[in-house]
Amino acid sequence: MAKVVFVHGVGKQYLSEDSLARDMVPELLGGTRLAGGPVPESGDIGIAFYGDLFRPRGTRAGYEPDYDATDVQDDDELRLLVEWWLEAARTDPGVPAPNESGTRGPAGWALSQPIRFKLVRAALDALTGARFFGGVLDRTLIGNLKQLTGYFKNEVIRAEARGRLAARITSETRVVVAHSLGSVIAYETLCEEGRPDWDIQMLVTLGSPLGMGTLVLDRLRPETQDRKGAWPTPVRMWTNIADATDVVAVVRELQPIFGPRVADVSVCNGAHMHDATRYLTAMETGRAIVAGLQQEDGTRA
Repeated sequence: MAKVVFVHGVGKQYLSEDSLARDMVPELLGGTRLAGGPVPESGDIGIAFYGDLFRPRGTRAGYEPDYDATDVQDDDELRLLVEWWLEAARTDPGVPAPNESGTRGPAGWALSQPIRFKLVRAALDALTGARFFGGVLDRTLIGNLKQLTGYFKNEVIRAEARGRLAARITSETRVVVAHSLGSVIAYETLCEEGRPDWDIQMLVTLGSPLGMGTLVLDRLRPETQDRKGAWPTPVRMWTNIADATDVVAVVRELQPIFGPRVADVSVCNGAHMHDATRYLTAMETGRAIVAGLQQEDGTRA
């Protein structure tokens, strides 16, 4: 039974639980070792895998959606793309802001189909030139934003993803580590009622989009009250870790939203700001995991 459960982020549709464990478990162990340990056994770490839920079904062999700017038709996808563009411009001097010379601010676009396409194209051009998205193809970037927005719109995927994590958590689980979209799934799962045997000493969120206003925060379950989120009952402590230039973690401090028991921690992940392995090998992540494993049983605050 896993003492630590890891939940991945977007873009893992062509992996499996086993291939993800091959990459993530050693990095997680390495982070705890850097933090001074004790280092858990690899068998004590479980992977909650849901990536295959986004894998295309019933298509010819070798098919992968070849998304381009014309495929960003959904308003939420457009809003998320612009949010990433604005954040990339704020954190990367090499990325022009939407309202700089040669571009037009999002509010200035009258979104007819031709203008929408131009806005999407401008955002993609800016983002694929950013350090954060360097080398990422349009179709990959669009596919990732479709997964994040699609989670909230596809109730089958939403329920199944949460169910997969719930199946991994047992009475022995003490730490849940969740990256990117995985942090949304982890939060909603841990907020579910009727789990009296769960005793999570530490929730660790990495590069989390949980604080993103209308696109994420306002769509969480349970619903927020005045932009304040409920505390997940089985959780005793929560460490939220974000790179200062992680474009996905637009709101990097979650304590004002979810309460004083959240500890917001900043890390430096180098050129790959949102990469899960960079987060897992950070000493700060290792410390949070170790703290959760060492925490003595007691009464929840």
